[in-house]
Amino acid sequence: MKPIIVIIGPTGVGKTKLSIELAKKLDGEIINGDSVAVYKKLNIGSAKPTPKEQEGAPHHLIDIKDPLEEYSVYDYQQDARKKIEEITQKGKRVIIVGGTGLYIKAALYNYVFTTGTTNNNYEDLTNEEILNKIKEYDKDTKIHLNNRKRLVRTLNKYENQEEVTNEKDKCLYPIYVVGLTAPRELVYDRINKRVDKMVEEGLVEEIESLKDDYKKSRVLNTAIGYKEFINYLENKKTLEEVKDEIKLNSRHYAKRQYTFFNHQFNTNWYDVNFENFNETIEKIYNDIKKKS
Repeated sequence: MKPIIVIIGPTGVGKTKLSIELAKKLDGEIINGDSVAVYKKLNIGSAKPTPKEQEGAPHHLIDIKDPLEEYSVYDYQQDARKKIEEITQKGKRVIIVGGTGLYIKAALYNYVFTTGTTNNNYEDLTNEEILNKIKEYDKDTKIHLNNRKRLVRTLNKYENQEEVTNEKDKCLYPIYVVGLTAPRELVYDRINKRVDKMVEEGLVEEIESLKDDYKKSRVLNTAIGYKEFINYLENKKTLEEVKDEIKLNSRHYAKRQYTFFNHQFNTNWYDVNFENFNETIEKIYNDIKKKS
């Protein structure tokens, strides 16, 4: 089996363009590695590749769930591994691209989960009982006893995603991890401009069309680019305030992404040449060919 190409990096560094160009050159198919892009209707805020962009190469695990449906890292693991097998059996090259590091690592490494997806309200438990259960996973948790919503969400996370193997750092496939990077200030500037462009392309209209789903959708209440609009829909914040909040949250997320990718993957980092992106593509392509 030829190494799976994994393309990671923060928003706005060219992951989508690179993945499509490599798919063309390597006769590959692309598996989405972004936890928000799996949802239908969440297009602009997730920076999902457009239908036109997707025509450049077959894409998988995009638009497979409704915003009201639950989808966990366990679900992604099962779906991604199935797609890896299907693409490989066709003799095609597997390319995984996205910014959700936990999803990608769970798919590729020996993560074993005790359960699938649950969304338990724990109505039969008091806040103190929920907190005590959380402490079984994390005895130093700082969650406040009175913050029931966060208590419930955290316990669900642990019970859905509990690892029961000591071999979670064992990779199950040959992989080549491509990390796209640039000077931090440039990355932050591109993030800021990306948010402005999203609004110009109709992000507010997209949010308005999802307004009724906010009451029941977990992803709309937690995903960057969507959760910030809750106060806007309730007329508690202006659009400019929301945009600033998305920019700030996206910059913070980019910083966390770099930390995760550096610690969890053997990443081959490439400085992106935004003035001549084809040069970056060729360098990465040639390095992949050497490894294959």
